[in-house]
Amino acid sequence: MRSMILSALIAGTALPLMVAAPAIAAETASASSAIDAAVAADLRGEDKARDKYRHPKETLEFFQVGPNMVVAEYAADAGWYTKILAPLTSTNGKYVALGVSPTAASFNEQRKAAMAAYPTSFPERATKATGIAPDKIHAYVTNAVPAELNGKVDRILILRMLHNMNRWGILGSELDAMHKMLKPGGMIGIEQHRAKADAPASYTDGSKGYLKEADVIAMFEKHGFELVGKSEINANPKDTADYPDGVWTLPPNYALKDQDKAKYAGIGESDRMTLLFRKK
Repeated sequence: MRSMILSALIAGTALPLMVAAPAIAAETASASSAIDAAVAADLRGEDKARDKYRHPKETLEFFQVGPNMVVAEYAADAGWYTKILAPLTSTNGKYVALGVSPTAASFNEQRKAAMAAYPTSFPERATKATGIAPDKIHAYVTNAVPAELNGKVDRILILRMLHNMNRWGILGSELDAMHKMLKPGGMIGIEQHRAKADAPASYTDGSKGYLKEADVIAMFEKHGFELVGKSEINANPKDTADYPDGVWTLPPNYALKDQDKAKYAGIGESDRMTLLFRKK
C-alpha cells in the first residue's frame, strides 16, 4: 500500500482519498512518534537545553523527515543533530554524513587533508556519540559520493552551514552534487542564520554568519530546486543581526566573552530562516 501511494504521488497520479488519506496520516503519525523518541533520548544529554532555540521536533516535521528514509546531514560533526538523525534512521532507514568537498580552492593543504579524511574519521566519532554501530554510519565527501547513492537520497539537511559554503566559494558546486544525490522529488531542508532584508552585501557574504533569505532562495532556484515552503519555527525577533563580530556574538559562542554576556543571553540564539526545497 505504501509503495503504491508513493509511486502514485511521484507520478502525479490521483488516488481515491479514502485510500490515500488514512495511509498518509498513519505514516505521518508514525514518523512523528519516532522523532519524539529520538529527541527525548537520554544520549542527547545537555544538548536538550538548546531545544528551545532549535526546535528539533518541529523542524524535522517541517522537513518531512521519516525514520524509513535515506537522510543525509551535511557537514555533520557527530554532535547535536547527528545524535537525533542517526538513531532516528538507523533501524529502517539510512543515515549519511555528507562531508564538505576537500577540493575548494580557498582551503589550505591542512584543511583539504582533514576534509579528505572525513569518510574514515567520522563513523568512529559518530559511534562514540550515539552508540550506533559504525556499519550503520555512512560517511562521504561531496566530490566522492558512490555512484550507487546518486538518485537514492530522500532528504539532505543543511543546518547553519550555508554561510560557510558561501564564503568558501563552494555553495553552487555543493548544491549541484546534492541535486545529483537526491531522488526525483527529494528535498533539502535548510536552517540558516537570517540577515535583515536591507543588510549590506558586505555583511551577508557569509563572513558574519548571516545570509539574506531572498539570496538563499535565488541560489537554490539557480541550481535546480524549487521552494516548497517556509517556516518561522526558528525565528527570533530579538536578534538584530548587526553585530560587528557576527552571529558568534550570540549564544552559544559569546564571541565577546563576558562583555555584555547577560544582554546576549537575553537575546538567545540567532534568528533563523527555515526553508524546504524540492529537486526539480
